Amino acid sequence: MKIKEDFLLRKVADSYVVVPVGAMTLDFNGIINLNETGAFLFELLQKEADRQELIEKMLETYEVDRKTAEYDIDLFIKKAKEADILE
Repeated sequence: MKIKEDFLLRKVADSYVVVPVGAMTLDFNGIINLNETGAFLFELLQKEADRQELIEKMLETYEVDRKTAEYDIDLFIKKAKEADILE
């Protein structure tokens, strides 16, 4: 999985936002707000990663159990697909 190149992550004050760039600005209205964990996953997906890689990286970085990490990652992937930001 990989984030489409037409989306960028930006930190604004204490928040993270995903904004469209280029031609995508015509098709995508608005911004996506992310928390710190969402921004972490977004950055991993900008370089391309599969579900298992995301889980392992989250377990290495955050104090979270595997079940919670899997649930949160599955929810993030679902919402990213709904927003059509994944290739």
